[in-house]
Amino acid sequence: MSKKYDVVVIGAGPAGYVAAIRCAQLGLSVVCVDEWHNRAGESSLGGTCLNVGCIPSKALLESSHLYALSQKQFEDHGITAAESGIDVPAMMARKDRVVNELTQGIKALFKANKVKFVHGHARLAQGKKVEVHERGGKKIIDTLEAKNIILASGSSSVHLDQAPLDHQYIVDSTGALEFDAVPERLGIIGAGAIGLELGSVWSRLGSEVVLIEAMDEFLSIVDQQISRAAFHSYKKQGLDIRINARLLSATAKNNEVQVTYEDNRGAQQVTFDRLIVAVGRKPNSDTMFGDEIELEFDERACIHVNKHCETSVPGIYAIGDIVRGPMLAHKGSEEGVMVAERIAGQDSSVNYDHIPSVIYSHPEIAWVGKTEQDCEAEAIPVNIGVFPMSASGRARAMGDSEGMVKIIAHKETDRVLGVHIFAAQASEMIAQAVTAMAMQASAEDIALTVFAHPTLSESLHEAALAVGRRAIHIKNG
Repeated sequence: MSKKYDVVVIGAGPAGYVAAIRCAQLGLSVVCVDEWHNRAGESSLGGTCLNVGCIPSKALLESSHLYALSQKQFEDHGITAAESGIDVPAMMARKDRVVNELTQGIKALFKANKVKFVHGHARLAQGKKVEVHERGGKKIIDTLEAKNIILASGSSSVHLDQAPLDHQYIVDSTGALEFDAVPERLGIIGAGAIGLELGSVWSRLGSEVVLIEAMDEFLSIVDQQISRAAFHSYKKQGLDIRINARLLSATAKNNEVQVTYEDNRGAQQVTFDRLIVAVGRKPNSDTMFGDEIELEFDERACIHVNKHCETSVPGIYAIGDIVRGPMLAHKGSEEGVMVAERIAGQDSSVNYDHIPSVIYSHPEIAWVGKTEQDCEAEAIPVNIGVFPMSASGRARAMGDSEGMVKIIAHKETDRVLGVHIFAAQASEMIAQAVTAMAMQASAEDIALTVFAHPTLSESLHEAALAVGRRAIHIKNG
């Protein structure tokens, strides 16, 4: 006999668990089904982001950044210490503790909000029913029924036939978070956000890192002025980024990986100790139901939804990585809130024009809104203000003055159309830009706002002043 709820949520990643909690806050009876498990085979909430994505990668980025500072910058601050080293197992243990604390935190939130949790593989059946199968088996351990179903099964790494994973020498992004030693020579297929972040971790710890990117332009989705600055910065840091290089094959043999790729000079060969395949992610949209469920899909295998994330079947919603838009945790979370509130009868929406993106390299890259090339392509007249971090007193005091803040404003209305930051703590500064744009601010509005001194955020203020050619701490062009 089916257990009946107001809402069944499939998936406990940032989209699913947020949707479940918000549904419960609104007085709906809700159950969340998720199959993720840790090494011990126990349930581990949080999906890819918390278990093998956003959180563990940032933990390793932080550890590796501190190690790099100890190697290269402590002396500049007058700090003398015994020769520092890196204990990779200890670093990984700290990463695992951070992950475990946060997964347990979600478990506690479920309990506090009276969200029922079921561990197993969910399969959507006809009649608004969800069959829960035991992990790795066909046995049905539970049957759930609901007025509304929210699909939030997330995404998984794209694999390449040219580089079959062996999970030891050739790995995906998950495997790259589990190395027990620093590889001397590390290859990465893909120079996007994931590849750059993983490359940064292991390069700082001593790896010779080569990134092989098939695209003929570095970070094509990023504002070109920012991407050019980032490219030169990362090259100086030791990341060997090879653009317009198409992978032909990768073979693990004799404890190393032989890679062949093709660029403008023809076929090239290079040998690595480890190879990471980081060419993007694909939606997990094909594991929850069979042909009897008539949902519509787009050309990217994403589930087709309307602007409120409702599928072609009334009462069934899809959110997060399995629908259109960027595969970002915060985007999925906001969709989860929107869907929960609409199920409860509230008027709720997500502004997809104001979703920030971040690459957690160093310096970080963060942006929201239109790029300069977007505006050129759309023939939008703009004024642009750029403020270099080298003119920031706080950045100078930190010894971290590389990069810039760039504001793009409409030439006629002065409305802020896009903000692009390449700087230390760009991920924190971008929130101010998102807030301003959400309030339909003009560059003048930001210019008239008082910012504390000395702060990195002052650079946003100066960039806004520069839009009107009246920045104080740089020469106006």
